[in-house]
Amino acid sequence: PQDKTLDDLFLDTLKDIYFAEKQILKALPKMAKAAEDPQLKAGFEEHRDQTEQHVERLEQIFEMLDKPARGKTCEAILGIIGEGEEIMDDFKGTHALDAGLISAAQAVEHYEMARYGTLKTWANLLGRKDAAALLEATYKEELETDKKLTQLAVGNDNSKAAAAA
Repeated sequence: PQDKTLDDLFLDTLKDIYFAEKQILKALPKMAKAAEDPQLKAGFEEHRDQTEQHVERLEQIFEMLDKPARGKTCEAILGIIGEGEEIMDDFKGTHALDAGLISAAQAVEHYEMARYGTLKTWANLLGRKDAAALLEATYKEELETDKKLTQLAVGNDNSKAAAAA
């Protein structure tokens, strides 16, 4: 298909991250419930509220483009979330659980940061400053969440896991 454009790719990738955010919304309460560390539990709950905003922003962008807000199955996020579920099953009741949950959450964040960074760049190239501003806001929040997860890991949860090794 020679007639595919950056516009098409932009829309396709928006559908991908929209699907991903909806999956993340379902996964975060499970991760919060599984977490032992109260700070990590609170972090997952806070990020769930933030993710709802991310979904709303994406819906605004679909509206700007005059397109229906529809997701497209994203195998990558299903795989990353699946790994997180495996960690919850395999490490339940162990000192390594929270460290594993953090690593799974960071894999999600890094995927999202890659997607939002690209989408923001494309929005600017396509002259969609309105969409770019919303994508930038979400990108910054994902970056912030990733930093908080690193602080939790470095501050406590990785060393607890190591001490129990």
